Amino acid sequence: MRLIVVSAGLSTPSSTRLLADRLTESTREELAARGHEVSTEVVELRELAGDIAHHLVTGFPPARLKAAIDAVTTADGLIAVTPVFAASYSGLFKSFFDVIDPDALTGTPVLTAATGGTARHSLVLEHAVRPLFAYLRTVVVPTAVFAASEDWGSGGDAYTDGLPGRVRRAGGELAALMAARPVGAEPEDDVTVLERQLADLRFD
Repeated sequence: MRLIVVSAGLSTPSSTRLLADRLTESTREELAARGHEVSTEVVELRELAGDIAHHLVTGFPPARLKAAIDAVTTADGLIAVTPVFAASYSGLFKSFFDVIDPDALTGTPVLTAATGGTARHSLVLEHAVRPLFAYLRTVVVPTAVFAASEDWGSGGDAYTDGLPGRVRRAGGELAALMAARPVGAEPEDDVTVLERQLADLRFD
C-alpha cells in the first residue's frame, strides 16, 4: 500500500510537518496491525511553490510537480495537513489541489488535519477543508485533527481527547478505509463501497 502525505507547512521545522509525521506513524502502525505493508512519501508543498505557480500560469507542470501529482493521484491513502491562514486553508495548499484533475482522487481515503495558533480556528477543517475533499469526491475519515499551540503538551481531560488520542483515532480510521478499499474497482463503485464501509465502521 502507498500512503502519501501532503504537508503545506512553510517553516523548517514546522508544526504542520510534525503533525503530518505523527498521523503517518499512527496510520502505519494500524495498517501493520492489520497485516498490511505500507510505503510512505511526503510531499512538502513549500518546495513546490514556484512550480505550482508556473503550472497555474502555463498549464504545464514542471517535472517535480508532476511527480508529486502522480504520487498523490495514485495513492491508496492520503494525509493532507495545512496551516490555518486567514481562517481557512493556506493558499499554497489550495493551489496544489487546484492543479489536480477534479476526478483524479475519486474514492481515495483521506485524513485531513490542520495546525493553528488557537483552537478557535479548529472549525476550518469542517467549513473549508472537508468541503474541498468532498468536491474532489474523496472519502474523508470522520475524525479531522486540529492542533493548536497548546495541544502539543495536552493529554486531554475527562471530556475531550488530547492530541495523541485524536491522532490515534484518525490514524485508525484511515487505516481501516485503506484496508477496506477494493482493488480494481471502477471509481464510482470504489466510492460506494468505501462509503458503506465508513458507515459500518465503529471506532469506540
